[in-house]
Amino acid sequence: MTTKLEGPLKREINVDGSAYTLTITPNGLTLVLKGRRKGFDLEWQALVSGDAALATALNASLGAPAARPSELPQRSGTSAKDKKR
Repeated sequence: MTTKLEGPLKREINVDGSAYTLTITPNGLTLVLKGRRKGFDLEWQALVSGDAALATALNASLGAPAARPSELPQRSGTSAKDKKR
């Protein structure tokens, strides 16, 4: 017997050595790089209808790969103002 999903369920997963937070809700799922606020959202309706596969195929055909954590810009301890001084 299965249990209905009524609230968010969060789990940490490791992908290629990077920690992500996976949140599963009744509306869909979200995958976010740990320490970040924005990530990948996928609604259940898009997954079931095939829209998610269509979007993936479109992005692949445009040659726009998703940025990996190692490719994201790194924050430095100094601001632009400090560099001018």
